Amino acid sequence: MRSQTKFWNERNGRKIFSIIKKDIAMKTVAFFVILLALPLFAQEMSLAKIVKLSNKGEKIVNTLCESEKLPDATGTIEQLMEKVKNSHACPPLSKSKLEAVAYYVSNGSMKLTGKHIAVPAKAKCPVCGMFVSKYPKWVGLIVVGEKKYYFDGAKDMMKFYIFDADFPYDRSKISTFMVTDFYTLEGIPAKEAFYVIGSDVYGPMGNELIPFKTRKAAKNFLNDHSGSEIVLFDKITPKMVMALDGVEYEE
Repeated sequence: MRSQTKFWNERNGRKIFSIIKKDIAMKTVAFFVILLALPLFAQEMSLAKIVKLSNKGEKIVNTLCESEKLPDATGTIEQLMEKVKNSHACPPLSKSKLEAVAYYVSNGSMKLTGKHIAVPAKAKCPVCGMFVSKYPKWVGLIVVGEKKYYFDGAKDMMKFYIFDADFPYDRSKISTFMVTDFYTLEGIPAKEAFYVIGSDVYGPMGNELIPFKTRKAAKNFLNDHSGSEIVLFDKITPKMVMALDGVEYEE
């Protein structure tokens, strides 16, 4: 027959073990919740950093560089750093300052107003393959069923939408179609935006359809940047999209 002391020790041992198991389980759950939330948090920090870098780059350009000698915005950030360096528009810069100038060349002046389109750090454009999160001023988004597609410009987004032979998917399942307002970085419905073409402003993939929430903003941009036309979503044609790449398209 077991002694009372042994029984008491076993019973309390089981209680302590049960408490420890629950504590470990709760900590494990908490750990995974934090782990899952980290990419979202990192994305917000990443966007804030890009805005900060772009604004820092603008100050460097205004104080140290000859802006008219700077390259256009075509290319990745790494390519732009090399292009800025080779342009001799600025005196020799540290790597961090050169990066800031490259972000400014790519994104221009930036400020966060309204609700932007959050992009996962590893999301790639399905058309060109570039990482999208580095170019917040140019982000487009199409959601098809449960699948999200991110783009580094409205031009590539329209290619993905228009050319069904190259990009086969069920267009009837599109639930979200968004672009980024060039001035405010706000995510806006693509079908309600006003697009400027033919301007002297380039995106990561060169000549672009540059979206704005209002016609007034689009007109101001057109006047300031030698744009040729403001077009609405339903007036964008395959020929117009391919012409931005210098390709003649026969419809």
